[in-house]
Amino acid sequence: MEASEVNKKYNRLIWILSIVIPIAVAALFGIRIPGVERLGFLPPIYATINGLTAIVLILAVIQIKKGNRKNHERLIKTAMMMSVLFLLLYITYHMTSDSTKYGGEGTLKYVYYVILLTHIILSITVIPFVLITFVRGLTRQFKKHKKIAKITFPLWLYVAISGVIVYVMISPYY
Repeated sequence: MEASEVNKKYNRLIWILSIVIPIAVAALFGIRIPGVERLGFLPPIYATINGLTAIVLILAVIQIKKGNRKNHERLIKTAMMMSVLFLLLYITYHMTSDSTKYGGEGTLKYVYYVILLTHIILSITVIPFVLITFVRGLTRQFKKHKKIAKITFPLWLYVAISGVIVYVMISPYY
């Protein structure tokens, strides 16, 4: 298969996933698993996974700057797996529990909602960036990979860190 055919195949899959994942997450928010107790132990676990993902992403950048492509690749694959695990746990929690309302007041309430809103928007926006960057690395298109990674890295890092901040701010209200 020619490189352009491979790229078309990956691009089609990337765009399908970039559309299907947010729609599926939104749809699953409205579904409750009957007979399953609230899984309130999950938010600190998936918040921890977000925090660890941020650390792994930073380590991956450090490794590639040192020229260690193999460690960079391992770390990025780890970050990808952690993001998938986060998503599965997040969906599972929301299929067993109602969303928690933020109970803070004043300026902190506005700070919380700004961080939450930017986190949600960027968590959707970052999906195609992560997938395109990942595929370009796997297919050894390193110049294109590096170019988009400069955009992907700060977006993905923000989503991971802001997820932890959102959890810390809302955790007193669970």
